[in-house]
Amino acid sequence: MIDEIFEDAEIRMKKSLGTLRKELSKLRTGRANTALLNHIRVDYYGTNVPLNQVATLVVSDARTISINPWEKSMIPVIDKAIIESNLGLNPMSASEIIRVPIPALTGERRQEITKVARAEGESAKIAIRNIRRSSNSDLKYWLKEKEITEDEERSGLARIQELTDRFVAQVDVIVAAKEKEIITI
Repeated sequence: MIDEIFEDAEIRMKKSLGTLRKELSKLRTGRANTALLNHIRVDYYGTNVPLNQVATLVVSDARTISINPWEKSMIPVIDKAIIESNLGLNPMSASEIIRVPIPALTGERRQEITKVARAEGESAKIAIRNIRRSSNSDLKYWLKEKEITEDEERSGLARIQELTDRFVAQVDVIVAAKEKEIITI
């Protein structure tokens, strides 16, 4: 019973970390990274599809992403989608390839992005704490139903707290690494 609650909490907390990593990968750091364009969707014959399903994305140098559409007719559609994504990027079309230069970030913009990264980290911590609260209430429910003893409940609560502390520490490490990446010129 307690092991099932613990395993469920651990799985859900891992998903929270995965979501944090995904959200942080969208933040611009001044370096070219194809993950920056992963959430962009384009209209492909009436269907909204991710950009990487209609083109090949490659980091050609430290500050440029090259996009090679599989169909030449997709070039204007991709250009428009990138411009409308509000990432502050200006794609340049050159015959069959779209080049997206990643502009250098100003110090002020770096601070703003760092604040966004911290906010994403705080959201992940809140999600992890909510999972802890849910697991603790499950333990209390099973104690009330007399399925577990008070000692088992106490040890279960301690295990859930240790798990929570471990995942919160991982969030701090991930956010600190992203902040370092953003601030590094």
